[in-house]
Amino acid sequence: MSTIIRARAPLRLGLAGGGTDVSPFCDIHGGAVLNVTIDRYALASITRLSSDEVIFRSTDLGKEERLPLLSSYNTAEGLRLHRGVYNRMIKDFNGGHPIPLCLTTHVESPMGSGLGSSSALVVAMVEALRELLRAPLGEYDIARLAFDIERKDVGLNGGRQDQYSAAFGGFNFMEFAKDEHVLVNPLRIHSAYSNELEASLVLFFTGVSRESATIIENQTASISTGGSSLEGMHQLKADAIAMKEQLLRGNIHGLAEVLTHSWEAKKKTSSAVSTPKIERIYDLALGSGAMAGKVSGAGGGGFMMFIVDPERRAEVIAKLGAEGEGQVQTCGFTDTGVTAWRTQRPS
Repeated sequence: MSTIIRARAPLRLGLAGGGTDVSPFCDIHGGAVLNVTIDRYALASITRLSSDEVIFRSTDLGKEERLPLLSSYNTAEGLRLHRGVYNRMIKDFNGGHPIPLCLTTHVESPMGSGLGSSSALVVAMVEALRELLRAPLGEYDIARLAFDIERKDVGLNGGRQDQYSAAFGGFNFMEFAKDEHVLVNPLRIHSAYSNELEASLVLFFTGVSRESATIIENQTASISTGGSSLEGMHQLKADAIAMKEQLLRGNIHGLAEVLTHSWEAKKKTSSAVSTPKIERIYDLALGSGAMAGKVSGAGGGGFMMFIVDPERRAEVIAKLGAEGEGQVQTCGFTDTGVTAWRTQRPS
Protein backbone atom coordinates (compact mmCIF):
# COMPACT_ATOMS: atom_id res chain seq x y z
CA MET A 1 0.00 0.00 0.00
CA SER A 2 1.17 3.53 -0.74
CA THR A 3 0.27 6.60 1.30
CA ILE A 4 -1.45 9.58 -0.26
CA ILE A 5 -1.70 12.92 1.48
CA ARG A 6 -4.73 15.00 0.65
CA ALA A 7 -5.76 18.50 1.67
CA ARG A 8 -8.62 20.81 0.91
CA ALA A 9 -9.26 24.49 1.53
CA PRO A 10 -12.64 26.22 1.16
CA LEU A 11 -13.38 29.07 -1.23
CA ARG A 12 -15.06 32.17 0.12
CA LEU A 13 -17.69 34.83 -0.49
CA GLY A 14 -16.51 38.35 0.19
CA LEU A 15 -19.45 39.96 1.98
CA ALA A 16 -17.98 43.40 2.65
CA GLY A 17 -14.72 45.32 2.81
CA GLY A 18 -12.95 43.58 -0.06
CA GLY A 19 -10.10 45.72 -1.38
CA THR A 20 -9.27 47.28 1.98
CA ASP A 21 -6.98 44.30 2.62
CA VAL A 22 -4.65 45.43 -0.17
CA SER A 23 -1.52 47.53 0.38
CA PRO A 24 -0.99 50.41 0.68
CA PHE A 25 -4.54 51.14 1.90
CA CYS A 26 -4.43 48.69 4.81
CA ASP A 27 -0.92 49.82 5.74
CA ILE A 28 -1.97 53.48 5.95
CA HIS A 29 -5.62 53.38 6.98
CA GLY A 30 -6.18 49.83 8.23
CA GLY A 31 -8.46 47.39 6.44
CA ALA A 32 -11.56 45.49 7.52
CA VAL A 33 -13.18 42.56 5.68
CA LEU A 34 -16.17 40.34 6.38
CA ASN A 35 -16.28 37.00 4.57
CA VAL A 36 -17.59 33.45 4.84
CA THR A 37 -16.32 30.18 3.39
CA ILE A 38 -18.57 28.07 1.19
CA ASP A 39 -18.85 24.43 0.12
CA ARG A 40 -16.52 24.72 -2.85
CA TYR A 41 -12.93 23.67 -2.41
CA ALA A 42 -9.38 23.73 -3.69
CA LEU A 43 -7.96 20.22 -3.34
CA ALA A 44 -4.38 18.94 -3.34
CA SER A 45 -2.94 15.41 -3.28
CA ILE A 46 0.67 14.31 -2.82
CA THR A 47 2.17 10.94 -3.72
CA ARG A 48 5.83 10.12 -3.16
CA LEU A 49 7.68 8.89 -6.27
CA SER A 50 10.50 6.39 -6.65
CA SER A 51 11.85 8.15 -9.74
CA ASP A 52 14.06 11.26 -9.62
CA GLU A 53 11.44 13.69 -10.81
CA VAL A 54 8.73 16.04 -9.61
CA ILE A 55 5.31 16.08 -11.22
CA PHE A 56 2.97 19.04 -10.96
CA ARG A 57 -0.56 18.40 -12.21
CA SER A 58 -3.64 20.65 -12.37
CA THR A 59 -6.65 18.61 -13.41
CA ASP A 60 -9.03 21.57 -13.73
CA LEU A 61 -6.59 23.39 -16.02
CA GLY A 62 -5.62 20.21 -17.87
CA LYS A 63 -1.90 20.88 -17.36
CA GLU A 64 0.95 18.64 -16.22
CA GLU A 65 4.68 19.21 -15.77
CA ARG A 66 7.31 16.50 -15.37
CA LEU A 67 10.50 18.09 -14.10
CA PRO A 68 13.95 16.77 -13.11
CA LEU A 69 14.41 16.52 -9.35
CA LEU A 70 15.50 19.93 -8.06
CA SER A 71 15.01 21.90 -4.86
CA SER A 72 13.75 24.98 -6.72
CA TYR A 73 11.97 25.78 -9.98
CA ASN A 74 11.47 28.96 -11.99
CA THR A 75 8.14 30.50 -10.93
CA ALA A 76 7.93 32.73 -14.01
CA GLU A 77 6.67 29.83 -16.11
CA GLY A 78 4.62 26.66 -15.99
CA LEU A 79 2.32 25.93 -13.05
CA ARG A 80 3.63 28.92 -11.13
CA LEU A 81 1.71 28.42 -7.89
CA HIS A 82 2.66 24.73 -7.66
CA ARG A 83 6.30 25.63 -8.21
CA GLY A 84 6.20 28.46 -5.70
CA VAL A 85 4.72 26.31 -2.93
CA TYR A 86 7.17 23.46 -3.56
CA ASN A 87 10.13 25.87 -3.60
CA ARG A 88 9.26 27.51 -0.30
CA MET A 89 8.25 24.37 1.60
CA ILE A 90 11.39 22.49 0.54
CA LYS A 91 13.57 25.46 1.44
CA ASP A 92 11.97 26.30 4.78
CA PHE A 93 11.02 22.87 6.11
CA ASN A 94 13.25 20.29 4.41
CA GLY A 95 16.65 21.98 4.50
CA GLY A 96 16.58 22.57 0.75
CA HIS A 97 16.64 18.84 0.02
CA PRO A 98 14.31 18.01 -2.91
CA ILE A 99 11.65 15.34 -2.63
CA PRO A 100 10.45 13.28 -5.61
CA LEU A 101 6.68 13.61 -5.58
CA CYS A 102 3.53 14.13 -7.61
CA LEU A 103 1.44 17.13 -6.56
CA THR A 104 -2.04 17.01 -8.09
CA THR A 105 -4.63 19.76 -7.64
CA HIS A 106 -8.19 20.57 -8.54
CA VAL A 107 -10.24 23.71 -7.85
CA GLU A 108 -14.04 23.57 -7.85
CA SER A 109 -14.35 27.04 -9.37
CA PRO A 110 -12.53 28.73 -12.25
CA MET A 111 -9.53 30.91 -11.47
CA GLY A 112 -10.54 34.56 -11.57
CA SER A 113 -14.10 33.80 -10.45
CA GLY A 114 -14.00 36.11 -7.42
CA LEU A 115 -14.17 33.33 -4.83
CA GLY A 116 -10.53 33.42 -3.80
CA SER A 117 -9.74 30.24 -5.71
CA SER A 118 -6.05 30.83 -6.42
CA SER A 119 -5.27 31.68 -2.80
CA ALA A 120 -7.30 28.71 -1.53
CA LEU A 121 -5.27 26.53 -3.90
CA VAL A 122 -2.01 27.82 -2.42
CA VAL A 123 -3.32 27.21 1.11
CA ALA A 124 -4.34 23.64 0.20
CA MET A 125 -0.93 22.90 -1.30
CA VAL A 126 0.88 24.39 1.70
CA GLU A 127 -1.24 22.25 4.03
CA ALA A 128 -0.57 19.08 2.02
CA LEU A 129 3.18 19.68 2.12
CA ARG A 130 2.96 20.67 5.80
CA GLU A 131 1.43 17.25 6.48
CA LEU A 132 4.10 15.52 4.39
CA LEU A 133 6.94 17.32 6.17
CA ARG A 134 5.27 17.40 9.60
CA ALA A 135 5.89 21.16 9.69
CA PRO A 136 4.70 22.94 12.87
CA LEU A 137 2.31 25.45 11.29
CA GLY A 138 -0.94 26.84 12.67
CA GLU A 139 -3.68 28.71 10.80
CA TYR A 140 -1.99 32.10 10.98
CA ASP A 141 1.33 30.56 9.88
CA ILE A 142 -0.25 28.80 6.90
CA ALA A 143 -2.13 31.91 5.78
CA ARG A 144 0.89 34.20 6.08
CA LEU A 145 3.12 31.69 4.29
CA ALA A 146 0.56 31.29 1.49
CA PHE A 147 0.36 35.08 1.16
CA ASP A 148 4.14 35.39 0.92
CA ILE A 149 4.35 32.63 -1.68
CA GLU A 150 1.59 33.99 -3.90
CA ARG A 151 2.25 37.72 -3.57
CA LYS A 152 6.02 37.88 -3.05
CA ASP A 153 7.64 34.69 -4.35
CA VAL A 154 5.42 34.28 -7.42
CA GLY A 155 4.64 38.00 -7.75
CA LEU A 156 0.85 37.93 -8.20
CA ASN A 157 -0.92 41.08 -7.04
CA GLY A 158 -3.79 40.83 -4.59
CA GLY A 159 -4.98 41.20 -1.05
CA ARG A 160 -4.75 39.19 2.14
CA GLN A 161 -8.25 38.05 3.00
CA ASP A 162 -8.35 34.98 0.76
CA GLN A 163 -5.46 33.16 2.41
CA TYR A 164 -6.82 33.75 5.91
CA SER A 165 -10.40 32.77 5.05
CA ALA A 166 -9.17 29.51 3.47
CA ALA A 167 -6.98 28.74 6.48
CA PHE A 168 -9.57 29.53 9.19
CA GLY A 169 -12.96 28.84 7.56
CA GLY A 170 -16.39 30.01 8.68
CA PHE A 171 -17.65 33.57 9.18
CA ASN A 172 -14.74 35.89 9.94
CA PHE A 173 -14.29 39.60 10.50
CA MET A 174 -10.69 40.37 9.60
CA GLU A 175 -8.61 43.41 10.41
CA PHE A 176 -5.48 44.33 8.47
CA ALA A 177 -2.82 46.81 9.59
CA LYS A 178 0.73 47.86 8.73
CA ASP A 179 3.70 45.53 9.04
CA GLU A 180 1.59 42.60 7.80
CA HIS A 181 -0.41 42.51 11.04
CA VAL A 182 -3.63 40.53 10.64
CA LEU A 183 -6.29 39.78 13.24
CA VAL A 184 -8.94 37.17 12.42
CA ASN A 185 -12.11 37.43 14.52
CA PRO A 186 -14.27 34.30 14.10
CA LEU A 187 -17.94 35.23 14.42
CA ARG A 188 -20.42 33.14 16.41
CA ILE A 189 -23.49 33.42 14.21
CA HIS A 190 -26.75 31.94 15.49
CA SER A 191 -27.68 28.96 13.32
CA ALA A 192 -31.07 30.53 12.49
CA TYR A 193 -29.30 33.63 11.15
CA SER A 194 -26.76 31.74 9.04
CA ASN A 195 -29.47 29.41 7.74
CA GLU A 196 -31.62 32.38 6.72
CA LEU A 197 -28.72 34.06 4.93
CA GLU A 198 -27.80 30.81 3.18
CA ALA A 199 -31.42 30.38 2.06
CA SER A 200 -31.40 33.97 0.80
CA LEU A 201 -28.32 33.70 -1.44
CA VAL A 202 -28.25 33.31 -5.20
CA LEU A 203 -24.95 33.14 -7.07
CA PHE A 204 -24.58 33.99 -10.73
CA PHE A 205 -21.38 33.13 -12.59
CA THR A 206 -21.00 35.62 -15.41
CA GLY A 207 -18.91 33.19 -17.43
CA VAL A 208 -16.09 35.73 -17.45
CA SER A 209 -12.96 34.86 -15.49
CA ARG A 210 -10.80 37.91 -15.05
CA GLU A 211 -7.38 38.96 -13.84
CA SER A 212 -7.89 41.07 -10.73
CA ALA A 213 -4.45 42.69 -11.11
CA THR A 214 -5.68 45.62 -13.26
CA ILE A 215 -8.45 46.52 -10.84
CA ILE A 216 -6.10 46.22 -7.88
CA GLU A 217 -3.53 48.42 -9.61
CA ASN A 218 -6.21 51.10 -10.16
CA GLN A 219 -7.27 50.90 -6.52
CA THR A 220 -3.65 51.07 -5.37
CA ALA A 221 -3.02 54.19 -7.46
CA SER A 222 -6.07 55.84 -5.88
CA ILE A 223 -4.46 55.78 -2.44
CA SER A 224 -1.96 58.45 -3.50
CA THR A 225 -4.30 60.48 -5.71
CA GLY A 226 -7.28 60.48 -3.32
CA GLY A 227 -10.67 61.59 -4.64
CA SER A 228 -13.79 59.45 -5.03
CA SER A 229 -11.79 56.23 -5.37
CA LEU A 230 -10.16 56.63 -1.95
CA GLU A 231 -13.51 57.72 -0.52
CA GLY A 232 -14.99 54.48 -1.85
CA MET A 233 -12.32 52.45 -0.05
CA HIS A 234 -13.15 54.13 3.26
CA GLN A 235 -16.84 53.41 2.66
CA LEU A 236 -16.05 49.74 2.01
CA LYS A 237 -14.24 49.53 5.34
CA ALA A 238 -17.15 51.17 7.18
CA ASP A 239 -19.59 48.84 5.42
CA ALA A 240 -17.68 45.77 6.65
CA ILE A 241 -18.21 46.93 10.22
CA ALA A 242 -21.86 47.78 9.58
CA MET A 243 -22.57 44.45 7.89
CA LYS A 244 -20.96 42.54 10.75
CA GLU A 245 -23.38 44.22 13.16
CA GLN A 246 -26.40 43.37 10.98
CA LEU A 247 -25.23 39.77 10.60
CA LEU A 248 -24.78 39.30 14.34
CA ARG A 249 -28.33 40.59 14.84
CA GLY A 250 -29.72 38.33 12.12
CA ASN A 251 -31.13 41.32 10.24
CA ILE A 252 -31.05 40.11 6.64
CA HIS A 253 -32.88 43.17 5.32
CA GLY A 254 -30.40 45.43 7.09
CA LEU A 255 -27.58 43.36 5.64
CA ALA A 256 -29.07 43.83 2.18
CA GLU A 257 -29.15 47.61 2.67
CA VAL A 258 -25.46 47.61 3.57
CA LEU A 259 -24.70 45.39 0.56
CA THR A 260 -26.39 47.88 -1.77
CA HIS A 261 -24.38 50.74 -0.30
CA SER A 262 -21.20 48.69 -0.48
CA TRP A 263 -21.70 47.84 -4.15
CA GLU A 264 -21.98 51.53 -5.02
CA ALA A 265 -18.86 52.25 -2.97
CA LYS A 266 -16.94 49.45 -4.68
CA LYS A 267 -17.71 50.88 -8.11
CA LYS A 268 -16.09 54.14 -7.02
CA THR A 269 -12.74 52.42 -6.48
CA SER A 270 -12.16 51.53 -10.15
CA SER A 271 -13.99 51.93 -13.45
CA ALA A 272 -13.18 48.26 -14.17
CA VAL A 273 -15.22 46.90 -11.23
CA SER A 274 -18.47 46.82 -13.19
CA THR A 275 -19.31 46.21 -16.85
CA PRO A 276 -22.46 46.66 -18.96
CA LYS A 277 -23.16 42.93 -18.61
CA ILE A 278 -22.80 43.05 -14.84
CA GLU A 279 -25.13 46.04 -14.64
CA ARG A 280 -27.66 44.26 -16.87
CA ILE A 281 -27.63 41.13 -14.68
CA TYR A 282 -27.83 43.27 -11.55
CA ASP A 283 -30.90 45.12 -12.83
CA LEU A 284 -32.54 41.87 -13.95
CA ALA A 285 -32.05 40.28 -10.53
CA LEU A 286 -33.42 43.28 -8.65
CA GLY A 287 -36.33 43.53 -11.05
CA SER A 288 -37.10 39.87 -10.37
CA GLY A 289 -37.22 40.28 -6.61
CA ALA A 290 -33.64 40.39 -5.31
CA MET A 291 -33.09 42.83 -2.44
CA ALA A 292 -29.42 43.55 -3.14
CA GLY A 293 -26.37 42.27 -4.96
CA LYS A 294 -22.71 42.79 -5.76
CA VAL A 295 -19.76 41.16 -7.47
CA SER A 296 -17.72 38.83 -5.27
CA GLY A 297 -14.02 39.60 -5.46
CA ALA A 298 -12.26 42.42 -7.25
CA GLY A 299 -14.94 42.77 -9.94
CA GLY A 300 -15.01 42.86 -13.71
CA GLY A 301 -16.54 39.38 -13.93
CA GLY A 302 -16.59 36.15 -11.98
CA PHE A 303 -19.42 35.50 -9.53
CA MET A 304 -22.16 37.91 -8.57
CA MET A 305 -24.06 37.33 -5.33
CA PHE A 306 -27.63 38.39 -4.59
CA ILE A 307 -29.69 38.47 -1.41
CA VAL A 308 -33.26 37.39 -2.07
CA ASP A 309 -36.32 36.70 0.05
CA PRO A 310 -36.21 32.87 0.27
CA GLU A 311 -39.83 32.72 -0.87
CA ARG A 312 -38.85 34.51 -4.09
CA ARG A 313 -35.53 32.77 -4.66
CA ALA A 314 -36.95 30.28 -7.17
CA GLU A 315 -38.37 33.18 -9.19
CA VAL A 316 -35.05 35.02 -9.27
CA ILE A 317 -33.19 31.83 -10.18
CA ALA A 318 -35.60 31.21 -13.06
CA LYS A 319 -35.26 34.75 -14.40
CA LEU A 320 -31.47 34.73 -14.23
CA GLY A 321 -31.36 31.24 -15.74
CA ALA A 322 -33.44 32.41 -18.68
CA GLU A 323 -30.89 35.15 -19.35
CA GLY A 324 -28.60 32.50 -20.86
CA GLU A 325 -25.41 34.49 -20.27
CA GLY A 326 -24.14 32.67 -17.21
CA GLN A 327 -24.78 29.99 -14.62
CA VAL A 328 -27.13 30.34 -11.65
CA GLN A 329 -26.01 28.52 -8.52
CA THR A 330 -26.59 28.29 -4.79
CA CYS A 331 -24.11 27.43 -2.06
CA GLY A 332 -23.81 26.29 1.53
CA PHE A 333 -21.63 27.77 4.25
CA THR A 334 -18.79 25.86 5.91
CA ASP A 335 -17.34 26.34 9.36
CA THR A 336 -13.95 24.67 8.94
CA GLY A 337 -10.82 25.85 7.20
CA VAL A 338 -8.02 23.96 5.50
CA THR A 339 -7.48 20.38 6.57
CA ALA A 340 -5.25 17.46 5.56
CA TRP A 341 -5.46 13.70 5.94
CA ARG A 342 -3.62 10.54 4.91
CA THR A 343 -5.10 7.62 3.04
CA GLN A 344 -3.88 4.35 1.56
CA ARG A 345 -4.23 2.77 -1.87
CA PRO A 346 -2.67 -0.25 -3.58
CA SER A 347 0.77 0.53 -5.05
